[in-house]
Amino acid sequence: MSHNPFNNTIDFFGTFDDITAEDRAAWARAHSFRDVCLPVINEYWDKGEYPTDLVAELAKRDVLTDGLDVPGHDKMSAVGSGLVIAELARTDASMATAAAVQAGLAMRSIDFLGSQEQKDKYLGPMAKGELFGAFGLTEPDHGSDSIALETTAVRDGDEWVINGEKKWIGNGAAGGITVVFARMENGEVSAFVVPQETPGYEATVIRGKLALRAIHQAHIVLKDCRIPAENQLEGAQSFKDVARVLTATRTGVAWLALGSAMACYEIAADYAQKRVQFGRELAKSQIIQQRLTNMAVDLNQMMLMCRRAAALDEAGTLTGETASMTKLHNTRAARRIAAEARDMLGGVGILLENHVARHFADVEAMHTYEGTDTVQSLIIGRKITGFSAYNK
Repeated sequence: MSHNPFNNTIDFFGTFDDITAEDRAAWARAHSFRDVCLPVINEYWDKGEYPTDLVAELAKRDVLTDGLDVPGHDKMSAVGSGLVIAELARTDASMATAAAVQAGLAMRSIDFLGSQEQKDKYLGPMAKGELFGAFGLTEPDHGSDSIALETTAVRDGDEWVINGEKKWIGNGAAGGITVVFARMENGEVSAFVVPQETPGYEATVIRGKLALRAIHQAHIVLKDCRIPAENQLEGAQSFKDVARVLTATRTGVAWLALGSAMACYEIAADYAQKRVQFGRELAKSQIIQQRLTNMAVDLNQMMLMCRRAAALDEAGTLTGETASMTKLHNTRAARRIAAEARDMLGGVGILLENHVARHFADVEAMHTYEGTDTVQSLIIGRKITGFSAYNK
């Protein structure tokens, strides 16, 4: 199965020319999602509705594993799973985020931290889209400062009793399970699989969002929420275990940013070829060619960083600082590209029908989630200086 939409007017370095046939096939499956998503996504985005039928289409294409080894599903490399996320974001960032939440966060938490029994129970149905998964870490008062979480889990016989709040939780009100991170009585952090129908679990969809409007995030209140003791992910015994999951997902956001930036660049380049102003195509103007060149340079830097980070991930040598730098660079570059594309389209750039405005808004969310630009900078700064800016 052959597929490479990044031709030599986009990918000047042939960054993905040598990927495996398996990864190329996964990339093509993700690309085929465009045919069912693009004609309808603006309507869902405009109304702030979560199209779970489109999530089912993702499952049909077997792109809900994010490189995890799930029996009965094709195994992708780190490059393949990154290209899948980028390709989904190239169509729509809300749907790419849905895949990233389902697989990159919820499934990865269970895969990294759960028992074999828990993996067997949850990962298959989640990969098939039969069970929605959420990742419950962020709290109303602890976003970037997630290590200071206040949600508690107290052991009571054969149950855990969980109390606290979570906010900005994708799939948190979708009717599945939430992997809730809470502080135990010993002060350490663990993770717990909480079915969303559990008494004491109340989730409200957050309204009024400017970005990622076609996926729902929830504000969750947990009040004396009791779950069986076996729902604890026993591999989660400290925040360092949570950090293993977060390091992997930061590079996922870098791939997301690449996909949205690619879409903006392609739309702007196509518009410049067709739009006639002052008696000639915009593409014949020096300033337009220079702006497209600047965008292409950013894109190629983004691709090269993603490819290198994926290689380090495969080798088991990806550090938190490298993941942070990849995420920081790519969301900054995506912002620049989206802004240029929006401006190059002029007035029609703010219309949803031309797709750039949707990507322009969605990139703002990428710039913030999975660790803000500032937090990523401080992680890198700690490595450079040897001092932590988090300490008092």
